[in-house]
Amino acid sequence: MTGRQGPALSRRSLIGAGLGAAAVAAAGSGQARAAGSAGTRPASAPARGHAFLAAAMDAYPDHGDLRLTQSYTDQAGLFSTAFTYDNALAVLAHLATRTADGLTRATALGDALLYAQSHDPAYDDGRLRQAYNVGPYTFYDGSPQPDGFVRPDGTVNVGTQFGFTGTAVGDMAWAGIALGALARRTGARRFLTGAVRIGEWIERTGRTDEPLGGYKFGVDGANQRLPFTSTEHNTDLICLFGRLGRLTGDRVWRERRARAEAFVRRMWEPDGGFFYTGTNDGVTVNTSPIPEDTQTWTHLAFSSSTRRYARSLDWAAAELAVVDHAGRPNSTVPAGQTYEGVTFSSASLVANEDAPIAAGQPKPDRNGVWFEGTAHLALALRDRGARGDEARARRLLASLERAQELLGDGQTVGGRALPERAGVVSASSPLDTGFGFGYYPYRHTGATAWYVMAAARYNPLRA
Repeated sequence: MTGRQGPALSRRSLIGAGLGAAAVAAAGSGQARAAGSAGTRPASAPARGHAFLAAAMDAYPDHGDLRLTQSYTDQAGLFSTAFTYDNALAVLAHLATRTADGLTRATALGDALLYAQSHDPAYDDGRLRQAYNVGPYTFYDGSPQPDGFVRPDGTVNVGTQFGFTGTAVGDMAWAGIALGALARRTGARRFLTGAVRIGEWIERTGRTDEPLGGYKFGVDGANQRLPFTSTEHNTDLICLFGRLGRLTGDRVWRERRARAEAFVRRMWEPDGGFFYTGTNDGVTVNTSPIPEDTQTWTHLAFSSSTRRYARSLDWAAAELAVVDHAGRPNSTVPAGQTYEGVTFSSASLVANEDAPIAAGQPKPDRNGVWFEGTAHLALALRDRGARGDEARARRLLASLERAQELLGDGQTVGGRALPERAGVVSASSPLDTGFGFGYYPYRHTGATAWYVMAAARYNPLRA
């Protein structure tokens, strides 16, 4: 994100956009349920995370084998929405398990992304949309939505109900990263071809010669180019373009990677030891809010020669640290539970706790833990490996595992019950990101995938 207020246009335009009829339920039952019968060993926390990803992928068995993973549980009010970003993470998390089932599922999701790329209802230029619908539901106005991921005419079911029809460079980059990882793991040429198509779309659509350079945000649902440039997106491109260079041997990707990296370096604030979020006009750096992911993803994407930027991890760990418990204003954490981690951005820490995050949504908890970002940080600390990093990472992972045990009990995907104690909620309590939307305590494919990767020490951004 770039600090732009107003309508959310990236993969982060999630809950809070058009969800006035959805109510937030308090998360968690207060007690973890026993796993397995007497005498059996409970599944490990990462295995239960993988079980959630599998259940969210298999939620609509009557709509064919070609499928994507639903991003949030039904209770979030987004019905069968499958965000491209979340599905790219699911591919990578399945690969991180290094099991036959994980590879089978990653391959199936990769093939679904390729299908979406070649069966868009309006475009045949390599793009993917922000999100798709993957199962039937009845919309808020009572209108039935009977289709699955593939419509009867063979086109994919784009997420029009919530306006998830644009294409963001960050979403595309993550899909390309996932396809590139599949190409490397399987040797299948089709995955590399799809990743190259994504890279070429980004080059055509995103490249800018503005003073700050880099690659711009993407296009909206009307195919109009968006004016701002994101540090997060260009960080993703460091990996994507670097990976395409390695896989294809084409030197053009090195130049493109260097362009994206140069933009990210321009966002560095040496006095504070952190990265800014981007620019709205290509000329002026946005200095607020400062998000978490631009601190952790930069470390994961940069090579070891850029260790001087690793201070950003210390900034995130110190400046965005939160502890959530039932005594906090607007917290939905059950009594007796405490969660630690990081929040979304510097703006989250000063959110107005007396006003709803968005129309029809609850008031925020300034200390709500953003579990996806907490997993980013845990993985980045493990990757850095400085003194004390592993201990800090383990504390964060313990908080994530406690959340998987206790929060989001009773939630469903496609109307189906989930495996017990499986899946990490996106936030411990409602939190305001400072970018015009919030995160809430619903089990989430993205948060769970990042947890699985952090537990496995799997860095998805290393080219």
